[in-house]
Amino acid sequence: MIFNLPPILGLIPLILYIIMTIRGKDMVWSVLLAVIVGAVLTGKTLVQAGPILATALGSFLALIGLIIMLGAGLGEVLTRTRVAPNIVRVVMTKANIRTQNKAIIVTMLLCSVLVGMLGTLAGANAILAPIVISFVASIGLTPSTLGVIFHGAGAVGLMAGPFVPPVVTILGLTGLSYGAYLLEAGIPLAILLWIVTFVMAKKVQKSTQGVTAYAEEDKAAADFQVTPEVKRGTVVFIVGMVLMLGFGIYSRVGAAYATMVMLTMSFAVGLAAGLKPTQILEAIIAGCTRLFPLFFMFVLFDPLMNFIIESGAFTALTEYLQPVLAVGGKIGFMLVSTLIGIFGISGAAVAQSRVIHDLFGPMAVSLGIPMAVWALVIAVGSQLTSFAYPGADMLGQMGLARSKDIKSMMRNGITLTIVTVAYILLRSIILTIMS
Repeated sequence: MIFNLPPILGLIPLILYIIMTIRGKDMVWSVLLAVIVGAVLTGKTLVQAGPILATALGSFLALIGLIIMLGAGLGEVLTRTRVAPNIVRVVMTKANIRTQNKAIIVTMLLCSVLVGMLGTLAGANAILAPIVISFVASIGLTPSTLGVIFHGAGAVGLMAGPFVPPVVTILGLTGLSYGAYLLEAGIPLAILLWIVTFVMAKKVQKSTQGVTAYAEEDKAAADFQVTPEVKRGTVVFIVGMVLMLGFGIYSRVGAAYATMVMLTMSFAVGLAAGLKPTQILEAIIAGCTRLFPLFFMFVLFDPLMNFIIESGAFTALTEYLQPVLAVGGKIGFMLVSTLIGIFGISGAAVAQSRVIHDLFGPMAVSLGIPMAVWALVIAVGSQLTSFAYPGADMLGQMGLARSKDIKSMMRNGITLTIVTVAYILLRSIILTIMS
């Protein structure tokens, strides 16, 4: 630290980033400003900036950013080939939906699976929405209900998908295998989210039916022409994803494998659906371009966290919190770190995961908390922020469902937050008793 300042002041860049993102400032600009402040506090010069950025380009967070971009590229290929909407159409048609309960369950399933495959909540549901609305509207589901489904069921995909960025990030931070993560965190959280979302969707449907509804033109069957190319692309995508995901899980490959999954499936589906290689590459680049700012943010985030670690701020914070930890133990620590993650740290879930792990990870190790349990804290702390209060994710899913009912979205979000935090509390009590 410059001028021999107290190490705890190394948290200033992180606090600055959190304040700016909570206030709705651009995330890239927030990280850039925080990096500059961190560089100044640790005495870095302009000459050192180049090597620092070069190292950041090879960091784990940069890899996650690349996975996100390539996921958007695959999404663009699936959109241009019309494979994604065809999958939705087939499922909705084959399910023979005749009741509202079945409509809710099938829509939740589609939402969870598509988000889990594409790794993006907004992108997957943007593909899903136009097709699903034409089916659920005729059953009588309201826009308010569909908004709740999109948000809650979509989060299931982000919690459990093998190659979605939040899960890949947690696996990289904790060193867990995908199976271990699913057993301790992914499956329990997915079950909780599913149950709560289903119950809340039914309650919202009951309270909004007859009050709000889709327009008559929305109830007409979607105008969708299934060509041989679309059929081939759909088969190749389903079979290819099953094989590649199965191989990845069986072989326990690292996060980098996700990049090959995205690229391989993009070209396989594109070629099967009749696109030329140049058209496929154009689609991938178009999808990646839209999310390049996010990639740039992740590249910058690596030096930001390294500056804070170099300052000794995290070590100093651990020392300051030791008396509190001595009183609260594992229960208090897990509960407090989860709540700080949800309410005190804002931004992209991947970045939140890194902050939570760097901030509280050493304390988790010192308390003897298994990494599998710690993964549960990271998952809830980073993902439930979008449910705890209105943000881009909540408003985005509400908009995709053509709903204006923020009250129903908030009720669902708060309920999910309470239930998942309660589960963290229960899990911490069990851990304390068994240790």
